[in-house]
Amino acid sequence: MIDDEPVLQDVLGALLKNAGYDYHQATTAAAGMQMIRDEEIDVVLLDLMLPDRSGLELLPEIKTFDQHLPVVVITAYSSVESAIEAMRLGAFHYVPKPFKNEEVLHLVQRAAERRSLLVENLQLRSRLEGMGEIVGTSRRIEEVFELMRRAAPARSNILVVGESGTGKELVARAIHRLSPRGDGPFVPVHTSAIPTDLLESTLFGHVKGAFTGAINNRKGLIEAAHEGTLFLDEVGTIAPETQTKLLRVIQEREIRRVGSVESRAVDTRLVAATNTDLWREVQEGRFREDLYFRLNVITIELPPLRERREDIPLLATHFLRVYAEENQRTVQGFSAAAMDALSTYHWPGNVRELENAVERAVVLSQGDTVELDGLPQALRAEAEGGLPTTEIPPAGIDFRKVVGEYQAGLIREALRLSGGVQRQAAKLLMLSPTTLNEMIHRLGIDAPEA
Repeated sequence: MIDDEPVLQDVLGALLKNAGYDYHQATTAAAGMQMIRDEEIDVVLLDLMLPDRSGLELLPEIKTFDQHLPVVVITAYSSVESAIEAMRLGAFHYVPKPFKNEEVLHLVQRAAERRSLLVENLQLRSRLEGMGEIVGTSRRIEEVFELMRRAAPARSNILVVGESGTGKELVARAIHRLSPRGDGPFVPVHTSAIPTDLLESTLFGHVKGAFTGAINNRKGLIEAAHEGTLFLDEVGTIAPETQTKLLRVIQEREIRRVGSVESRAVDTRLVAATNTDLWREVQEGRFREDLYFRLNVITIELPPLRERREDIPLLATHFLRVYAEENQRTVQGFSAAAMDALSTYHWPGNVRELENAVERAVVLSQGDTVELDGLPQALRAEAEGGLPTTEIPPAGIDFRKVVGEYQAGLIREALRLSGGVQRQAAKLLMLSPTTLNEMIHRLGIDAPEA
């Protein structure tokens, strides 16, 4: 409270004390500003008529020091114009003299609530600084954020593990942004999407004439990530001979292009990711043990979405805003039934599946709210009781047909989530790729879907 009238200070002081507020008093602009600097102030009551300076002169200084600090201006009826000017300068509101006690308390309460909300949002923004599109406030995801912040400044290699769709590349990008290499290149390599015979050339580069079609010298992606970060997704799919050369890059910090006898120094930080048990791959002889330990200096484990359900409403709302703006839709939220379905679904495809479901719902929605019937069939089925009915009508049912239709529905959904990649769909369904391929043909699923 910055006011030089003793009676007003006594009245307001007693009023605030009885309402349970801690308060400080100052009679000059200079003393008030010093108090704002020294104490943790949540609301300022500012008189415009002060002995050393006008409140209108002090207000911009307060807002410069803390732009989110609510200032309630106290003014006489004769200076309402000044109060309006104070509002233009950023005041929260104004109280004309003589005032009603209830009016002052109401404004102080509103200002304090606003301050609390702003501080909470600023703290959340600070925690998420550099985290890019990773959204969440659950304990599990907060642990991931903390580990990312601590690991990012180092040069050490990082292994990100988690199920498909949990956001491993987003984590790698956030680590890059938070690191001293943030201004350098971030080079992602999805190793499972590159044929084995091309991966080595892609990573290490090649010289002219190294193989048929090598008509020019070409820099590899490891070199392209010099002074930056190389992200190797699905690192467990790399062939053994390429693993050996990758190990040399990590140990010697140099590469040798395919077909060359010259080595080139590289300064590249490696972040690798996998959705498989890489240690089991080591034990079964499919992955080099020494490379595993070189990659696994720091491990960041991303929890599946079903283990951080408290983040689902936040994620769903985030995706809704993104796709509503992208598609110029007026959708603003979810019905209670739709949000319940989102929150209870088991999410085999994790955050990627949730994003796809929300995008679909936003595009197909006909109103300003996403309803249950706007969600994918798999979510609706689980919300409405899970598996198809087991009731058998008097006329009987075609058992094979019903089971086949259900199998086909699951396969189509898995293919949709995996972008039509059968190997990824097989992982979602816990089937071998061969078995899934046979079922696709047997059930007559169209080739474009697969």
